[in-house]
Amino acid sequence: MNIDWKKILSNWIVRNVLYAVLFLTVLLVTASIFLNIATRHGKTVEVPDFINMTPSEAEAAASKGGVAIKVADSVFVRRLGAGVVFRQSPKAGAKVKKGRLVFLTINSIVPRTTTMPNLVGYSLVQAKAEIVNHGLSLGRLEYVSDMATNNVLAQKCGGRVIAPGKKVIAGSEIDLTVGLNSSDSRTTIPYLSGMKYISAMDAIHDSYLNVGRVRFDEGIRTYADSLDAVVYKQDGPPRASRTMGTPVAIWLTNDLSKVPTK
Repeated sequence: MNIDWKKILSNWIVRNVLYAVLFLTVLLVTASIFLNIATRHGKTVEVPDFINMTPSEAEAAASKGGVAIKVADSVFVRRLGAGVVFRQSPKAGAKVKKGRLVFLTINSIVPRTTTMPNLVGYSLVQAKAEIVNHGLSLGRLEYVSDMATNNVLAQKCGGRVIAPGKKVIAGSEIDLTVGLNSSDSRTTIPYLSGMKYISAMDAIHDSYLNVGRVRFDEGIRTYADSLDAVVYKQDGPPRASRTMGTPVAIWLTNDLSKVPTK
């Protein structure tokens, strides 16, 4: 049976239906194109590593990397050069939309104090966010038996319990005593190779582990050198299961040829 397409297409109803379908198709394609442009759909960039850079160096790296930067806070680290970047958010290597604003914490020229927050009763994730927001650093995690895993039970600075509201030097390490339920006590070791010193410590803490012994190559002599060094060896294979609070030793170098690839 032969279909008379000429006769069918000559029907005004059929023609109008086809015109409507064509119009909707063009409209949807056009809208999709403009939406992709407006949202930069699929256009992501990798956040550069600004640690230990001066603001001008960070500005140049940000422009080249397709992101923007803003100095949001400062700390005081005696061993670190004045005015250089100590921490960044989002972290180096994170995938973000082009033009994303990256917040920097720089090392102040003179000591600055901050107020110790009350972290008791917080989850470890919430406590770490509060520590960073107050210009402090997370130190050691001490796990003790408790009904709730990663519930903060005590906060310490310099080995002593520190009360909320007390003034402390910005950048000070805050040690936390946190709960550990035996039925929910396991975590996995993160992949650390290629990460800089600060980023590696953050990754270890994010996995509810402690930073163990840190070994630097002989060529790393200053604290600034250590911040530029990258991990080339770690204690325990990535994704291996460990009890929360287990220390993870790391080895760092400035010789990138020693860093293994994934």
